[in-house]
Amino acid sequence: MARPILLCTVGTSLFYPNLANLRRTLKDDESKPDDTKAIKPALRSTAEILASALEVKDWSAVARHLAELPPTERLCGAEVNSVASLVANGYAPANASVFLFHSDTDDGRAISSVLAAYFHARGHAPAEAICVPDLQDTDPKRFRTKGLRNLAKLLSTKVREYGPGACGMNATGGYKAQIAIAVMIGQAVGVPVYYMHERFSEIIAFPPMPVAFDFEVWMRASGLLAALEKGPHPRKTVAEDWDERYESLVDATDIDGVEYLELSATGQIFHDTFRERFRTARDQVLPPPALAKRSPKLGDHGVINRLKAELTRLFVDLANAVPQVTGCETTYCNPDLPEPARFRVKGDEVEGIYTDGTATVKYRVDTTATTPGQRAAVVAALNLWLSGR
Repeated sequence: MARPILLCTVGTSLFYPNLANLRRTLKDDESKPDDTKAIKPALRSTAEILASALEVKDWSAVARHLAELPPTERLCGAEVNSVASLVANGYAPANASVFLFHSDTDDGRAISSVLAAYFHARGHAPAEAICVPDLQDTDPKRFRTKGLRNLAKLLSTKVREYGPGACGMNATGGYKAQIAIAVMIGQAVGVPVYYMHERFSEIIAFPPMPVAFDFEVWMRASGLLAALEKGPHPRKTVAEDWDERYESLVDATDIDGVEYLELSATGQIFHDTFRERFRTARDQVLPPPALAKRSPKLGDHGVINRLKAELTRLFVDLANAVPQVTGCETTYCNPDLPEPARFRVKGDEVEGIYTDGTATVKYRVDTTATTPGQRAAVVAALNLWLSGR
């Protein structure tokens, strides 16, 4: 099926080695017979102009003259060659929208501006360059912990915007790690991923496979994942929530002898995928609404008394926002250990955690849930409400 929306990762092959080596290639070709020249004689004048435009960084001229070349010419780079193959093989229409996800570097911005102008001139609409913050190659840690996560977020956002049935991911250009991220998103949301190696005569498709992440695992972990998505937290503050199945979803970093956790690129994909799925399937997994609500119950303690107004408002708001909640009651407080705010399954109960940044209050959330699956669904609904509060 032709995909009208192409989500393309972007590398540097257009500039390096293609156009950057053009001047030398043209010079080397001067003494060769026509049938052995690297640049076909009919394309030589355009190649000369491209070499000059690149040298003065005239990106509009590069795009304009690049469009004079056949899109199958290797000189045009991986992105142009692969999109041309997608169109030629019926994977995408000739006017498919092209979104170019590029690195957070000067070369990434320049190359993507050229490609966006090129694809626009070729009739693709829209053709848009999208910078992926922190996707760069000077700081490996930032690349892994932030860049790849941001790529996952941005790709997932476009899939949600247009729908999985309309999208295809072209993972030909860019860092090799981007291919893995694209394939993982494709498997999670049912979007085909395409790839064209430099030695391939045409692009190949990796169709979605009949595998899935565990929905109930996400529902139970939704509060932890939402907290780690906002930034790193010390492992000890989420230790009670921990499950060995979460290891692949987080990155661990040692800061001054303290281990901090934050969401990994895989975790971002997992979280984005099921958060969206829960929004559409919540009525199928949640227990019935409560027939009656009761007033909040707050213990008599210094921390709780200090936070009484905030807690009362929180308990009333969440009971009104989530129909399955019947009431809330405080169970614990700590004036010195702030934990990330979230909801979780604890035994046969649902527990909420509130913090003002210095103290923590834990409270039981009574609901209509009667099974482990229903409790996990209520926790997911509460965490989704909390993230939008």
